[in-house]
Amino acid sequence: MLIVETIAKIRRYYFVEGRSIKQITRDLRLSRNTVRKVIRNNTTEHRYERDGQPRPQLGDYLDRLSALLETDWTKPKRRRQTAIRLYEQLQAEGYQGAYDSVQRYVKDWRKKRRHRPEHVFIPLSFSPGDAYQFDWSHEDVILGGVAQRVKVAHFRLCHSRKFFVVAYPRESLEMVFDSHDRAFAFLGGTCRRGIYDNMSTAVDRILRGKERDFNRRFSQMCSHYLVEPVACTPASGWEKGQIEKQVQDIRRWLFTPRPRFTDFAELNDWLQDRCQALSETRKHPDDKSRTIEEVFQDEKGLLVLVGSPFRGYTENECRVSNTSLVHYDRNHYSVECRAAGEAATVRATANRIQVVWDGEVVADHERRFGRDKTIYDPWHYLGVLQRKPGALRDGAPFQQWQLPPSLLRIQKRLMRQPGGDRDFVDILYASKVHGLEIAETACREALDQGTVQSQTILNRIARAMDPPAMVLITPPRKLQLTEEPVADCGRYDRLRQEVTHATT
Repeated sequence: MLIVETIAKIRRYYFVEGRSIKQITRDLRLSRNTVRKVIRNNTTEHRYERDGQPRPQLGDYLDRLSALLETDWTKPKRRRQTAIRLYEQLQAEGYQGAYDSVQRYVKDWRKKRRHRPEHVFIPLSFSPGDAYQFDWSHEDVILGGVAQRVKVAHFRLCHSRKFFVVAYPRESLEMVFDSHDRAFAFLGGTCRRGIYDNMSTAVDRILRGKERDFNRRFSQMCSHYLVEPVACTPASGWEKGQIEKQVQDIRRWLFTPRPRFTDFAELNDWLQDRCQALSETRKHPDDKSRTIEEVFQDEKGLLVLVGSPFRGYTENECRVSNTSLVHYDRNHYSVECRAAGEAATVRATANRIQVVWDGEVVADHERRFGRDKTIYDPWHYLGVLQRKPGALRDGAPFQQWQLPPSLLRIQKRLMRQPGGDRDFVDILYASKVHGLEIAETACREALDQGTVQSQTILNRIARAMDPPAMVLITPPRKLQLTEEPVADCGRYDRLRQEVTHATT
């Protein structure tokens, strides 16, 4: 096949210099038919395309290879087999041909499949305040010196492209509630529609078309914020392509290299600041003359205003153990001892754990993540201490009890005395009833006076809560003095002279 340079020489020799075909064939050592073909076709290159690729060895295995490709195409892209893996599978079934035939067929088959009409996307356009998109991503960070993978919730307004991200250790429903509260507070409102994928925390069942059975609590949240939830068609990420691209951009902008923080609170504060800074500097993809923040300011007035945050929590039935503990999310939390052995309800939010028993909150803890941790509140066991005061010395809930300094000093002094543990439990009970500040003041005064007795401290606490009333008596008007007496010290001396003392 002639190269482009040779064809150019033939055309210049013939049309510019006027050489004959015979002379050109002699100078370039080509056949006359080749030279005539270049001149008559008036083309600048010759290309040979094969109409069909012969596959003598692969022919008997084409149906099998096509079936493997069909099955493989339904899998996520990162889990699809390469051509070499398909070739090895055919070899195991008796294929004797070359790898090149398999590779070319796989390449052509996938190329045709990618260019089907269902894989051609239509650009989407959204009016201001119409919709937002939501999705999760998994990112790597370093928190407290430990490398870990966190779950990041992504929000994006479809019109202005204003975005917000927040990180969590879990991808559970209570985190979905908290992320919406944070996002709508950051954006100053919400949209009329929310576009989601078919995440299990929101969708209970997928019906025909766009119909979905949404989770009851998720539906309550959407109703609270006046949002209509819309779920994408399964395996149709292009329906929320903006948020899919945002996941890639945020990973490159904020999580490469891995950021380093002490805890989630510091990480989320930094993420919020970076979201605002990036919105103020990056150009809007459709309006290059303005930034994302400038377009958002126009859209902000059309957002649906948000009132109070949604009280988002999940509930799970549990039974309080005999040690007054409940188990939730691989950890244990203490409960007031009067609920021990009873059925209760655990309410979990993104950062709090509450236990409800008989309509009353009997525990409220900061939520802890990880596993096999036990979180105690020593006050929950005060009722047991009144019956078993000896547990104060070795009880696990009391080992790291952070009491005020004066109370700790009183505890050390009383524990040296017989029955001192019971006396200190009485002081603790009074502290719970009347408050730690009053009890600490009473203990400090007792220590200053050197009277470390439980009854003395309890009396001081009682007097502080119920001080004696001061009664001011006003004399009747007729008994009031009209002239104020003058002090006369000489009267005392005169009285002494008038007194006669007995003598012996």
